[in-house]
This record gives sequence, structure tokens and C-alpha cells, in this order.
Amino acid sequence: MASLSRRTRFRYSLGSFVTGGFGTVPGLLLLPYLTDTMAVPAAAAGIIVFVPKAWDVVFNPVAGRLSDADLARSGSRRRFLLRGGLGVAVLFFALFAHPGFGTPLWDATYVVVMFFLCATAYAFFQVPFNALPAELTDSAEERTKLTSVRIGVLAVAVLVSGGGAPAITDLLPGVAGYRVMGLVMAVIILAATLGVYFGLKGAPVGSLRPNTVRLKELARTIAQWRSFRWLMGVYFIQALGIGTVLAAIPYFAQHVLGDPSYRTYLFVGFVGPALITMPVWPRLGARWGKLAGFRIATTSFFVGLVAMYFADRLPFAATLVFVALAGVGYAGISVFPLAILPDLISAEEERTGETRAGVTAGVWTASETLGLALGPGLFGLVLQAGSYVSSTGTTAVPQPPSAITAIVLGASVLPAVLIALGIPLLRRSVLERPA
Repeated sequence: MASLSRRTRFRYSLGSFVTGGFGTVPGLLLLPYLTDTMAVPAAAAGIIVFVPKAWDVVFNPVAGRLSDADLARSGSRRRFLLRGGLGVAVLFFALFAHPGFGTPLWDATYVVVMFFLCATAYAFFQVPFNALPAELTDSAEERTKLTSVRIGVLAVAVLVSGGGAPAITDLLPGVAGYRVMGLVMAVIILAATLGVYFGLKGAPVGSLRPNTVRLKELARTIAQWRSFRWLMGVYFIQALGIGTVLAAIPYFAQHVLGDPSYRTYLFVGFVGPALITMPVWPRLGARWGKLAGFRIATTSFFVGLVAMYFADRLPFAATLVFVALAGVGYAGISVFPLAILPDLISAEEERTGETRAGVTAGVWTASETLGLALGPGLFGLVLQAGSYVSSTGTTAVPQPPSAITAIVLGASVLPAVLIALGIPLLRRSVLERPA
């Protein structure tokens, strides 16, 4: 197959503004949105953040099968991208609209329903989006180029959404800030969706293979697909650590560093170095091997997070240095799984003669979604264990020492351990082709 044009690579990668926005902002702001504007208890807020995304664990593989079936019928996944992206844009705005029913119970119920619907719409975008690299080209070299561009755009998207969304809520404290932020992010998501949909019109499509028709067969395939299971295990456990870090940042900035506006600096200090170093990691992987690069990135992330434990005793500039070190590692653990996955999909499709991209993307997305959702839920439980005091309005209430300790541990030691747990899972079998 001919090489992909730079324009095709870029237009495909615009979808990262959808995945980056939805993957980052709720994990960063939804927990404080619940605890500090609706007075929802921390443990309940953590469950609320988790449950709608847990639904995706069941639904994403189904969305993958539907996407595969639609590909076989129409020769394109673009319809799923469009419908899913439009749904995410509308429902994301609704999620942070906060109609204000007057009680934590009804406000929380509204958030659960909107987040549930938004997560479902996201599955219809994310699953085909993850499946496309294995189908736009049959060339492993071209898929690597496509993934590299996607990762670079994703870093920009995460920086824009993760840095911009808290900045908006800082400028407009309280409910108003969340409403404006939700509207701005919805416009970005809408523009990105339209960019991918129209940008990929006429793009090449790889060989169309028969669709997997039975869930039993899918389960058997995943059970026998050792390399995919190992890679997915690493991705899940590290996504859990990343989700915990994102949830902790607003609380860490306000109650440990003493200034809620620091959350923007922390996030930019985390993602900025990641953006700069993302092009470096593939080169290191090519020179030393992908698994060696993956382990180095994991170690960098771990060291940076552990150092955050001492942030209240360090100058803020020193804290930012360790945040940057964690960001460098974050870039690596973002690059390597997505660089390996398309090759595994292609090899499995060659072995079976059937389409695996959609269902694989569904299972992969479910794993990522579960990890990122469990992170805020886990941090919410840590806050509850530390007796964190929820509130309404724009004025922060005093927190007991136990809550401060819980925030420090939840922002540093806990995610560091989760990130490090990925190292034993990084086995040579990840790179083995199926027999």
C-alpha cells in the first residue's frame, strides 16, 4: 500500500483532541466539581466518577463489534466517529452545566446520568479511532509514523485541555467557571470530530476481512493472545496510576501547596516536558529496544512521583522539576504501548484472516477507561479515609491533618507504586508474534 500523506496523518490525529479532552478533564476536575461545588462526600464522588466509565468496560467491546460490522457493510468507520464525537460534545457540556437542583443527591444523580451517556458516546468515537491505524495502511513503518503524529497531537490536546480547563475554572470560581469550561471543551471536541470525519474522506482502507461473529470466539482469541494480554495489563495498571495523579492535582495544589491556581502550573509542568520529549522516545526505542525504553520511562515517572511526597518541604521551583521528570516518563509510557499495539493487531489478523482491529480496540479502550476511571475512584476513597470535608460555593473549608496526609499520599506514593507495578509485566513476550 502507498505511504500515507502528511495531511492524512495530521487529520487522523485531530481526533486526539476528543480523546485528550474526555480522558483528561473529567479525571482532573470532576471529583472537585462534585466535592467542592455540590458537597458530595468524597467516597460517593469517587464512585460517581468510576461507575459510568466502568460501564464502558462492558460496552466498549460491543462497540468494537458494531464498528467491525459497519466497516464490513460500508467500508468505513467514519460514521461511528461522527456520531460518537457529536454525542461527546453535547453531553460533555451537559455534564458540567450543573442545573442546581439544591441537594447533593439530585445534583449527583444528574452528573451520573450525564457522565454515563457521555461515556457511551465516547466509546463510539474512541473504539473506531483506535482501530484505524491498523487499517489505514498495511505498512508497519507507516503505522509508526501515524502513531507518532497522533501521540504528538495528543500531547498538545492534553496540554490544552488539562491546562486550559482548570485555568477557566480559576478565572470564574464556582459553578459558573465549570459551565464556561464545559462549553469551551465541547466546542473543541466538536471541531476535532468534524476535522477527523471530513479529513479522512477518501483516505485509504486496508484489506477488509470477515468480521468475528461470536463473543465466545472473541474471548477465546483474547485468552490465547498472550502478547496482547501482557501489553494490556501494563497499560491498565499504569492508566490507574495516571488517573489517580490527575484526580489528586487540584487537591494537592490547594491544600498542600496552598494555592488552587498552582494546579494549572502543575499540569503544564507535567505535560509540557512530555510534549517536548515525545519525539525522543521512539528514537530511544529504536536504538535500545521498545521494552528497554518502556522500562526507562516507567522509572522516570516513578522517581518524579515519589519526590512529590516532599513537595511541602521544597521550593515550588524544585517541585516543578520533579513534576517535569514525571512528565518525561509519562511521555514514554504513552508512546510505547500505542506503538506496539498496531503491529500486534496486524499480526493477529494475518494469522486468523479475520478483522481484529475493532474488537481489539474495544477491549483496549475498555482497559484504559477502567484504569482512568478507577484512579479518581481510588483517590476519592483515600480522601474519605482521611476525613476530607466536602463543601459548596467558592470558599475552601479547613481540612484536618489526616486529610492533608491522605492528599499527599494519594498524589505521590500511591500512583508511584501503581506506575512501578507495570515493570514486572513488561516481558519479552509482549513483542512476540502469535504462533
